[in-house]
Amino acid sequence: MKIHIIFDIKPGPYGGGNQFLKCLKSWLESQSCYAKTPEDADLFLFNSHQHTLEVARIKRLYPKKPFIHRIDGPMRLYNKMSDRRDHVVNITNSLIADVTIFQSIWSQKKNLELGLLPTSFERVIHNASDPKIFNTLGKPPFHSWEKIRLIATSWSPSKNKGFDTYHWLDENLNFDRYEMCFVGRSSIKFKNINLIPPLNSHGVAQKLRESDIYITASQKEPCSNSLIEALSCGLPIVALNDGGHPELTGVSGELFDDARDIPRLLNKIVENPLNYLNQPPLLSIAETGKKYCDLAKQVTDTVKINNYSPKKLNFWGYIMLIYTLLSYKLISYALHEEPIVVTSNIK
Repeated sequence: MKIHIIFDIKPGPYGGGNQFLKCLKSWLESQSCYAKTPEDADLFLFNSHQHTLEVARIKRLYPKKPFIHRIDGPMRLYNKMSDRRDHVVNITNSLIADVTIFQSIWSQKKNLELGLLPTSFERVIHNASDPKIFNTLGKPPFHSWEKIRLIATSWSPSKNKGFDTYHWLDENLNFDRYEMCFVGRSSIKFKNINLIPPLNSHGVAQKLRESDIYITASQKEPCSNSLIEALSCGLPIVALNDGGHPELTGVSGELFDDARDIPRLLNKIVENPLNYLNQPPLLSIAETGKKYCDLAKQVTDTVKINNYSPKKLNFWGYIMLIYTLLSYKLISYALHEEPIVVTSNIK
């Protein structure tokens, strides 16, 4: 059973979806479960609203092969209610997806509330990081009597990544007791927080291991890869009580609703670090990858015994999908917004 991922995976630092799919692809390859070409695949995995025309093209070429849709968002909650990317996701899921994978229970609930139609097979599978990169090897011990090193990371400079909170910390944190760095792209200038430009995965992992506590204030994230990477590097967490953060943080950290709560929560962790360190690990990429493979096998086996027929994208469905994408692109330009990336190799 082999899976082909329909996604333009970038080798360097990029968004969370790219980083997870890169890790998943590597694991599938290590298990001889990855198909380099669509011809060799038993089924396909595609992601959110991305590369939709390529997904549709392959669906038309291989109508008898099942398609797994890894859902993001809802992006309307993360961005604004006029964001039409969720509409693209919903249409694609309805026309093409045989299987829907949600990254968190929160994401599943919110997507269904906002109009996503259920598919025949649904699962919640959290993301995971690459253990060869994100691990605790060589991490120095947590010493409460030393200056505590805080870290936040983000590839995106979007305001929803929590920059209001980081600005408050920059202005109000006790920097005699703490030092803090931010790795990634920031939409604001810091006075006290050390801004480090985007690093590759190895660089981010090293900075995480050099730190004591991870802070994330991002909003409406279904399953933050940055948070998972920090947990995988053995850091206690202080996270905004929103999106999928509570599901991931568990007993390995504390949740806040207001930035003014953060100093108290930091102090709580510093006073009792053993309550947060050495907790049972999150799902490894091996466990997560196995869940993807087990689900894929279940679907393909069900198809083989004729208990399920994969969706077929007919001509009018194909036209509807193209119209949806073109409408979104035109609306995006009209509103001076960046349109979704559409790749097309239509034959």
